[in-house]
Amino acid sequence: MFLSDWKPNRADPVPLYKQITHFIKQKISNGEWPLGSKIPTERMLAREFGVNRSTVVTAFAELTAEGLIEGSSGSGTRVVNNTWSIMAANSAPDWDAYTRSGVYRPSLPTVQDINQSENSPTIIRLGTAGPPPELFPTDMLQSILPKLPAMMKSLDYEDPKGLLYLRQQISDYARKRGIVASPSSILIVSGALQALQLISMGLLKRGSVVLAEKPSYVQSLSVFQSAGMRMAGLPLDQDGLVTDAIPQQKRELKAAMLYTIPCFHNPTGILMAEERRKQLLAICEREQLPIVEDDVYRDLWLDHIPPAPLKARDKNGLVLYLGSMSKTLGPGLRIGWLIGPDPVINRLADLKMQLDYGSSSLSQWTVAECLRSGLYEQHLLQTRETLQRRREAALHALDTYMTGMASWSCPSGGFFIWLRLHRPVSMRALFEKALQQEVLLYPGNIYDRSDHHHLRLSYGSASPAELEEGISRLAKIIQKFER
Repeated sequence: MFLSDWKPNRADPVPLYKQITHFIKQKISNGEWPLGSKIPTERMLAREFGVNRSTVVTAFAELTAEGLIEGSSGSGTRVVNNTWSIMAANSAPDWDAYTRSGVYRPSLPTVQDINQSENSPTIIRLGTAGPPPELFPTDMLQSILPKLPAMMKSLDYEDPKGLLYLRQQISDYARKRGIVASPSSILIVSGALQALQLISMGLLKRGSVVLAEKPSYVQSLSVFQSAGMRMAGLPLDQDGLVTDAIPQQKRELKAAMLYTIPCFHNPTGILMAEERRKQLLAICEREQLPIVEDDVYRDLWLDHIPPAPLKARDKNGLVLYLGSMSKTLGPGLRIGWLIGPDPVINRLADLKMQLDYGSSSLSQWTVAECLRSGLYEQHLLQTRETLQRRREAALHALDTYMTGMASWSCPSGGFFIWLRLHRPVSMRALFEKALQQEVLLYPGNIYDRSDHHHLRLSYGSASPAELEEGISRLAKIIQKFER
């Protein structure tokens, strides 16, 4: 990802393209952009620097004429020379080859572009899964943070399973949702994504098959595939994951685990019905197929409280249950949790200590106090009210601009509206056209490689005004694709 504090100075008499040329030369000469490395695109640099793309094009042309960079269709622009490489007796290591050789797979190109564009101040984020920015819990933190130094005593490493005080609060939190879990069966992780990484590395053999909904959030990640796992898809309907094929998939593929998001599924927004949850648990118990229940959206119900978690009905230690504060308080806290049988938690706690020696102590104490004080539940009330208004704004904008071009359903919670375009389109082309119009999309093919019809829209990050403007721009782009 390219993010720079540097910006060209418009008050400087030196032309903007010259300033950009000098900046890039510095990046090359000091080794930050070594020989052979692929450099950011013209569009990305123009957005970062707040200039027209033509300005960056001019800078690239000058650097190309000087023999420092070279662009080719399909592979982007790379550094091909620096002022010292010709004179140097020993060439620099081929870092580009190293970056292609790592065990962990790179993100999909579209996902990389999304990550690079998320923080642009001018972008309308129509797909981002996060709490509304104006709900940053200022009052809560001002109440909690001054108390922490006296409570913490130090910033030392916590217990391998995480801060005991936090695990006690999560145990109480889980009990209110029907899950009986002692602190010893809870592992604090740096977001639910780390829990998936630990599971893939600590519990599964290379070549194992993981079943998941199709489409699924995990298809947008490399977490299982990088650990040598294979993914197999299960269909969805309006009641959630369809369970009929599980026994056959389990036997034929020798599936090792099933991953599911029952509450306000990512990306479709579907809420798994209570009867379907009972069916799923019964089948997996019969087939002895462990379940990873990703329940990070549960607290974002808007119309009615969701059915009890699968984990609440689990009497055989079959379900590994994931929760997180990323979708309610903020992803920057990097606090999530995994609830499961003690042997699993002990194994993964040891692995987590090998990787990072534990999640942030300060964040753990902060979340523990949020839960203990009751301020978290108050924050959820405000969050639901805000999301209800944003959901209505998004649905109104879709009715206004997208009727006749797409279909959608009203989600009962979470962030997502799964928009189905009536005509198939090139998802990559649509994504790029929208990005040129300062609209950031999450196309359906990052959740299902064969999808040419869907977009994941989110009413979490964009304001009502941004939702209307972004959906209006999107409609105009799609109209051009249909001509």
